[in-house]
Formats: sequence, C-alpha cells, structure tokens
Amino acid sequence: MSVEPYGADEESAAVLRTVGRIIKMCREREGMTQAGLGTAIGYSEEQVSSVERGRRAPMEPFLDAADRVLDAGGLIAGLKKEVEKARFPKKVRDLAKLEAEAVEICAYDNSVVNGLLQTEEYLRAVFGSRRPAFSEDEVNELVAARLSRQEIIEGTQPSTAFSFVHDEAALRRPVGGKMVLRRQLERLLEVGQMRNVEIQVLPLTSEDNAGLDGPFHLLRLREGVTVGHSDIQLVSRLISDRREIQILELRYGIIRAQALAPRESLAYVDKLLGDSQ
Repeated sequence: MSVEPYGADEESAAVLRTVGRIIKMCREREGMTQAGLGTAIGYSEEQVSSVERGRRAPMEPFLDAADRVLDAGGLIAGLKKEVEKARFPKKVRDLAKLEAEAVEICAYDNSVVNGLLQTEEYLRAVFGSRRPAFSEDEVNELVAARLSRQEIIEGTQPSTAFSFVHDEAALRRPVGGKMVLRRQLERLLEVGQMRNVEIQVLPLTSEDNAGLDGPFHLLRLREGVTVGHSDIQLVSRLISDRREIQILELRYGIIRAQALAPRESLAYVDKLLGDSQ
C-alpha cells in the first residue's frame, strides 16, 4: 500500500500530483516503464507509481536520479523546492512562514527542549515516543520539517531576537537516553553564546511558575503585530486575538522574571551537563 505524505492537505496534494504528472510525461517520452525507471534509479516500481500518482513526496535523490535517467535537463530536479514545501504539514508551513517574518520569537517549554533548538537525534526520540506511534515515513517527514524550521536560527540576521525559557524538568528528562541528552545540553550551550539568543532556565526549586498551563510561543512580526502559537496534545493553534495575546505577553514576562538570568542559566545548563555524566 502506498503511503500518504504526512500532513497532506489539498494545497500540497495538488503540488505532488503535478510533480507526478511531470515525471510520468518524461518517463513515457523516453518509452520507459515504471518498473524500468525504478530499476534505473534504485527504487521499486511501487515507489515510482506512488510518486507519479502524487501519493508520495519524492526525496531529492529520487528527483536527481530521475532527471538524469530521463534526460529531463533539470526539469525534474528543479522541482525540489516545491516538493520540499509540499512535504511538510500545512500548519508547519504556516508557522515557518511566520517565524521567517518575525523580528522576535519568544518561547516557553516545560516538557521537552524547544523544537527550534533540538538536535536531530533528540527530536527523533521525541517523535519516536509518540503514541499511537508514527510510521517511519511520518517520523522522517516530521524530522525534515523541524530541521527546516531551525534554519531561522542558523541563517538568521542579528536583527531577529530569540528568547527561550525552559522549565528545568525539560532539561533533565533523558529523552533518547543519557548521551542524546548530553549532546542536547551541549547544543543549548552553543546556541546560547549567540548575541541574539537568550536562553533561560526556570529551576524546579522555584515556588512560582506562571507557565503551568503549558508551552507556548510569541512571534512579533515586522509590521508590529504579535501572534501566538500553542501546540498541546491534539491541538495546534495559531493565536491572533488581541485579548489572548495580551494574556500570553503578560504571562511570558512573568515567566522570564521568575527564571534565572541568561548568564546564570547557561551556567546552570553547564552544571546539568556535568550532572548527566
């Protein structure tokens, strides 16, 4: 049975159907069968069929190999960017677009390390722990989507400010095992040295925590508008209502005041790294 791209929606499905038709036209122009193309590029006939029907998002190696074997002159390989966008769930595409437009991103997390800061092995462990379990294809799609979003930090201009507050519990939970956690803490220390990134820790010893209702993001956009994002259990929600945004802004300000200062927080993370040995 062919696999639907994770998070497929009508917009992405239309893109994948168009990509599939282009590949099919190029294949038939060369007088090649689906089985023949699959053999030539190292994929099964079923995989080629799924791609041509728009039911599977082809990976870059598939597109490159098909372009070469079918002598498409870059037509197929040139579809990579469109396929990459279509591969991700719509909610991820929308959030990534807002993050790219933001001049400031603020986030509070109390269960796991924030997604923009997760190492690949840590986020694979996060998605792998989900129940009911994701399929391997779904995990791969989610990992790719998350890593794509992280480019906002890796390639950002200093004018974009980032503020992350983590409950200490999120930094102590050995998601994926002790070594995965150690590398994750090392990643936090690395990113925390960037001039436009502030990482804070809310210690477990703190009696006050204004974030007990759960994690959330605030994104301040260039035009002066602020939107929120909440992803809890089965609900992923973008928040634009001004009254709700005011509550989240107030709450985030209090959480930051309750947390350790950025310099103290990095020292605290370093201590946690030492404790994890």
